[in-house]
Amino acid sequence: MGDRHMGVTGSLEPCADQDYPDCGVRHLLDRLGDRWTVLVLAELSAGTRRFRELQRALPGISQRMLTLTVRRLERDGFVERTVYPSVPAQVTYELTARGGSLTRQVRHLVDWSAEHKDDLTASRREYDARRRNA
Repeated sequence: MGDRHMGVTGSLEPCADQDYPDCGVRHLLDRLGDRWTVLVLAELSAGTRRFRELQRALPGISQRMLTLTVRRLERDGFVERTVYPSVPAQVTYELTARGGSLTRQVRHLVDWSAEHKDDLTASRREYDARRRNA
């Protein structure tokens, strides 16, 4: 990172010590910054889903990655996992109150990205064209 960024990030220590004031946002950004979390939250915002329903709704996610994602969300208290005693076991996932609260905030980001998708694509093409011609 360049020197000009040090005023903002130079004083931030890793979150090994939970007493740093930015640890909460770092943990949240770590969770939201992975590839699948926001998509899983968005899917669960429509209601309770079984594991396979989630997997079908998220093309490209592997069983292992979906398992890791919902476990992390459950650990953070965003998702509740319910196992029903049946053969085979049926498992459902739903948002907790905390997960619903976060999802309402994330929804703004999802809506914004959908609204500006074409603009972002055009900007990237223009930038890439300028870089090729430079």
